[in-house]
Amino acid sequence: MRSHYVGGLLQMAQAHGWAADLLLFRGCGPEPNRAARFYHSGETQDLSFAIDRVLEEFPHVPMVLCGVSLGGNVLLKLLGERGDTLSDRIRAAAAISVPFDLERGSRHISNGFSRVYERHFLRTLRRKAEAKLKHFPDLFDREAMLRARTLYEFDDIVTGPVHGFRGAHDYYTRSSSVRFIGRIRRPTLLLSAMDDPFLPSDVLDDVDEISRKNRFVTTEFTRRGGHVGFVAGTPWRPVYYAERRVGEFLSEYINRVPVEREQRSARAHSSR
Repeated sequence: MRSHYVGGLLQMAQAHGWAADLLLFRGCGPEPNRAARFYHSGETQDLSFAIDRVLEEFPHVPMVLCGVSLGGNVLLKLLGERGDTLSDRIRAAAAISVPFDLERGSRHISNGFSRVYERHFLRTLRRKAEAKLKHFPDLFDREAMLRARTLYEFDDIVTGPVHGFRGAHDYYTRSSSVRFIGRIRRPTLLLSAMDDPFLPSDVLDDVDEISRKNRFVTTEFTRRGGHVGFVAGTPWRPVYYAERRVGEFLSEYINRVPVEREQRSARAHSSR
């Protein structure tokens, strides 16, 4: 909730006159998650529930979606899973700094300067895992978890098995959003930087190739920007490019009827 991009995206929505909701993954908010599970990069059920709930409560309002980092992976996976069955009221989406290929990203973050980020993540994950064991002592092997020195090892011991995967490889393979981009059926912006420390840049080449075959997907891969950075301007007058670009993209579509609905209406009219 304290991330700079959260405030920036909410401010962007306010500037456009949009209402906005924020989904916090299980265990990421002030209230602990009470179930015998965590959040993970392929979990789309909670996001699906939140979207359906908002659509139900506001039945005549269009919706646009934005996901950041791991949340972007979840969003793209959901869009691909739902494909043509997605509600017509969802007009467009944007995803920032997505770890499209989880296994290649996990291997990459274990090398060079990126290990600084890995160590930080591992400390956070271990604390949450220890807290979970207090309520579910047989959930996983604590000693094995404490021996994990990489994200891959942690996911192989904890994240994968706890959520029904055979291990890290199975978890990464089935959860990576790169497998779902080809099935997206709403205008979607993918904004990433080539110098993102969480992902080898050649992954973006693969994503770009897949996206070129899907008319609904727009890629914008910048040379600089880091991971959810994209800061320009000066220290005294910073410009946060990601928030501005996402606002521009989504505003193009929020009041536009999806092409599929127009085609269905035209076919129905001609049949009469």
